[in-house]
Amino acid sequence: MSERTRRIVAWAGLSLDGYTSGPNGPAHDTWLHEQAMREEILAYFEGVWRGADTALTGRTNYEGFHSVWPGITRDPATDPRTRDLGRWLDSVEKVVVSRTLEHAPWENSRIARDLEQEVRALKQAEGRDVLVLNSASVIQALLRADLLDELRFFVAPVLLGGGLRLWPDGIAETSWRLTETTTLAHGSAVGLRYSRR
Repeated sequence: MSERTRRIVAWAGLSLDGYTSGPNGPAHDTWLHEQAMREEILAYFEGVWRGADTALTGRTNYEGFHSVWPGITRDPATDPRTRDLGRWLDSVEKVVVSRTLEHAPWENSRIARDLEQEVRALKQAEGRDVLVLNSASVIQALLRADLLDELRFFVAPVLLGGGLRLWPDGIAETSWRLTETTTLAHGSAVGLRYSRR
């Protein structure tokens, strides 16, 4: 057993009005992709994922990432920083939480049926941070179970007016401390980091 438990870090991209995805779903979230491909923001993202050696995600995000990232990683035109992220996504341990998924074909992937049990085991295992990759339902469930240690957000300067809200009504009451603020992409976006009080 490790001398200290691993941190569970939630990572999400947000609109100003608190949505992780717009009204038409992830396939139409150009607002997020336009911001995420800027060099300064890619450098910030790198600082988030480099500290983790396990990625935790829900089924929808897992399937979405798997449908695009292997192709991006292998495309000769992909810039080196983006390719590094793709290689990390290929090689990192990926735990996909789903009650319905039967196969997790992406290399180094496995399926977990019981989120809380899985996360408690991950916290006690050897390793670095566990990064929850932009999965609102997983983040919400971990907040309710009091299993998140850190929140990291990339806030894009857009109002979506609907879609998938990260913080629905009735979310668990918890207290957090702002530990880092980063202004990104010439002032058009902000990175926020919170830790548990």
